[in-house]
Amino acid sequence: MTAHDIMMVLVMTFPMFLFSIYPGIVVSNFLEKKYGIEESKKRAVMIGVTFLFALTLSLLLYYV
Repeated sequence: MTAHDIMMVLVMTFPMFLFSIYPGIVVSNFLEKKYGIEESKKRAVMIGVTFLFALTLSLLLYYV
C-alpha cells in the first residue's frame, strides 16, 4: 500500500459519510437502550462507528 493508495482511500472516505451516518445512529441508540450509556459516550460511539463504516466502504470501493 503506497502513500497514493492511502490518500485516495482517505479522500473517498468523506463522501462515504453520507451513507454511514445512519448505521452510526442506529448502533449508538441500540447501545443506549441496551446498556444505558451516557450521552457523551453515545456521541463518541456514533462518531467512531460512522468513521469506521465510511473507511470500510471506501476501502471496499477502492480495492474490490
